[in-house]
Amino acid sequence: MKIITYNVNGIRAALNKGFADWLKKESPDILCLQEIKAMEDQIPLSLFEEAGYRYYFFPSERRGYSGVGILTKREPDKVVKGMGMSLYDTEGRFIRADYGELSVVSVYHPSGTMGDVRQDFKMEWLAFYTDYVNRLRRERPNLLLCGDYNICHE
Repeated sequence: MKIITYNVNGIRAALNKGFADWLKKESPDILCLQEIKAMEDQIPLSLFEEAGYRYYFFPSERRGYSGVGILTKREPDKVVKGMGMSLYDTEGRFIRADYGELSVVSVYHPSGTMGDVRQDFKMEWLAFYTDYVNRLRRERPNLLLCGDYNICHE
């Protein structure tokens, strides 16, 4: 199984730069996306359908910001959007797809680069995320975490 993770830094911008051609060439079974920066109705979904993918997106409530997604050739048994904490889920940072015993997560961690308030938010997120993932592993031990982990602030 070929799984790729990709921070697209805006899915519409990526599509304008040849993302659809790259997707067809690479042809992953599962593609985890971060920083989609779009609502589902702003994404030309037919491009993914034509390439043989099902798509699951969890955008930020704030337009043009954050958001994650999973493109998959095989329909998952279950898709879970968010971690059940509205403070973080409104930013569209975590989506999970279950395939039998395997769970694949696309996660986009906050960077904390916009000052002390966002740095504090990031540190609180990381504590919550770590606890959540550790609890989730008890239920879903075959958990594959994919995403943007470029979060060092110094």
